[in-house]
Amino acid sequence: MPAKSGSQQKAAGAALAAKRGETKVSDLQGASRSMYDSMSEAQLEEMAGTKRKGKQEHKRKSS
Repeated sequence: MPAKSGSQQKAAGAALAAKRGETKVSDLQGASRSMYDSMSEAQLEEMAGTKRKGKQEHKRKSS
């Protein structure tokens, strides 16, 4: 599942780093913490590896 926004991609990258032991899990907050808890390393890798070109920084909420 590819990231839909730059923010989502960054959160996935932070969660992936914690899964790999590169950063502390206690440093995660918000979306990155919930991604760490609910997604596998492979899922996070796929989301964090999404191409950034053309992505908006935040996904707009639909009304």
